[in-house]
Amino acid sequence: MAGRVLSIGECMVELSQAEGGLLRQGFAGDSFNTAYYLRAFLPQAQPVDYFTAVGTDPVSDAMLAFIEGTGVGTSFIRRVPERTPGLYMIHLKDGERSFSYWRSASAARLLADDANALHTAIEASETIFFSGITLAILAPPAVETLLAEIGRARDAGKLVAFDPNIRPRLWADADAMRRTISAAASAATMVMPSFEDEAAHFGDASIAATVARYRALGIEKLVVKDGVNGITLSFDGRTSFVPSVAAEAVVDTTGAGDSFNGAFLAAYLETGDERRAAEFAARVAATVIGHHGALLARSELQILADV
Repeated sequence: MAGRVLSIGECMVELSQAEGGLLRQGFAGDSFNTAYYLRAFLPQAQPVDYFTAVGTDPVSDAMLAFIEGTGVGTSFIRRVPERTPGLYMIHLKDGERSFSYWRSASAARLLADDANALHTAIEASETIFFSGITLAILAPPAVETLLAEIGRARDAGKLVAFDPNIRPRLWADADAMRRTISAAASAATMVMPSFEDEAAHFGDASIAATVARYRALGIEKLVVKDGVNGITLSFDGRTSFVPSVAAEAVVDTTGAGDSFNGAFLAAYLETGDERRAAEFAARVAATVIGHHGALLARSELQILADV
């Protein structure tokens, strides 16, 4: 599928562990990570853009320069005075990660406040990606604005992909979280949940229960990720399973799901084959978790693309 791809959400300053107890600064965030991998694996002639809001401070300037340097378009990114990017720190233990966040003054919290800018970006795109984190950082009126635009894109025949990416600490109320996630899924054409999250927060006893719940919301394209247990695909009434790919070493699981999402969407847009897309995405994710940080170097990604 040709046409512009748009990812909507929050890019943050990332602090990760470096040698000698020092910290390494980068820029990352689930929706931007997905855009990064989409850009890496789609033809260069196909635009991949990011929609967010940043401040007018030097850190925001550096973030925009970084995004542009990856090849992801920034023309739809808004600048908001007196706001800054959010920041998070990665804590690692045996390859598994946890996070500390500082994002109360994040400009991205206002990304949907300009409804005209949001409409323009979505109208110019054929494929749109967003996540539960995108929704969790917004005020309720902004969530309504975003979901209304997402729903219009779906009704216009665009591919709208949604990863629930449930982070309960970002939500004030668990019931509101579940309602909003379900409403967002209903506005999408493809949902890409993690079974671990769905079991923990929706009480699903099995992957079949997750598939049934989302299909009851009208979702015809489902990509259910279950870590080392593999991927279950439910597309237009067809259900299939793709095994995971074993990682040579688990160094840092940050960005595993985001790299899977970006690689899957890129391959699916190119081939229309969900199984081939899942097989490719599983290889990418297994490689990403063998490195520090959310974004694997382009040289490593090129090797994967050539396989």
